[in-house]
Formats: sequence, structure tokens, C-alpha cells
Amino acid sequence: MADDAELEALFEGLKGADAEAATQIEARIYDIWSKSGSPSMDLLLDRGRTALSEGNTKLAIEHFTALIDHAPEFAEAYNARATAFFQAGQFGLSLSDIQTALSLNPRHFGALSGLALILEELGRPEDALDAWREVQALHPQRDGLRDSIQRLEREVEGQSL
Repeated sequence: MADDAELEALFEGLKGADAEAATQIEARIYDIWSKSGSPSMDLLLDRGRTALSEGNTKLAIEHFTALIDHAPEFAEAYNARATAFFQAGQFGLSLSDIQTALSLNPRHFGALSGLALILEELGRPEDALDAWREVQALHPQRDGLRDSIQRLEREVEGQSL
């Protein structure tokens, strides 16, 4: 599939990209990940994202749930709903959707980032650090990554004198 070859090249490009190029590469990866193969399913994703950006997590979750019901193999639907659940403070449901998103797309650095944030919120800094390091392996220029890793390394491994 053409998208698979492009994704391989994009992920390879992320490894050596500067921050500006990485932002552009990340946007292109999300463009590819956001295509379900069905215009009506893509519309549900867009509507859910719009609702989420407007602060209407309940409506966003409804759109993403409808999308998952119709496209259960679409990883980005689970990632989007995980984000909505996270914003609604429903960490358990968010974790469940992250797990499904990662089973469908193991390189989903957005889902891994969400996992790290939740693990940190749950008081599991070692696991959060592991998740951030997985993100780093995929997307070394991910926004906020270095700060998160350094903060958690200090917490987990202590500060050197």
C-alpha cells in the first residue's frame, strides 16, 4: 500500500529531523492515520475532533463511539476517543482505548504520549518514563518530550550531586 511506504519514509525522517521538520512530518503522519478509507467515517472523526476542540467531550465521545462501531479496526478512532475520555477525567476508559489503538497501530506516538500522561497522573512515574522513552524511539522531537523525560528521570532515578 502506498501509505505504508510513505509512513515508513516519514518515520525514518522523524529520527533525524529538526523540530520544524518533525512538526511537518508529524502532521503528515496524522493525515495518513486519519484516513479510514470511508468519507462518512472520516466525517465522524472530523465531527468528533471539532466537538472536542469546542470543549464538548460528551458529543465528541458519541461521535468517536459511532465511528468505532462502524470501523472497529480504525486505530485513530480509538486514539481520538481516548483523548476525549482523558479530557473528561475517565482515565480507565482512556487507557482501554489507548491499549486498543496501540494494538492496531503500535507506532502511534500520540497514543503512547497519552499513556505516559495517564500513568503519571496515576502516580506511576517509572511506567510513564518507559512510555515516554518509547515515544522518543519513534519521534525524538515530539513536543514536550525532553522535558517530560528529564522530569521523570529526576523523580525516578534521583538527582545526581
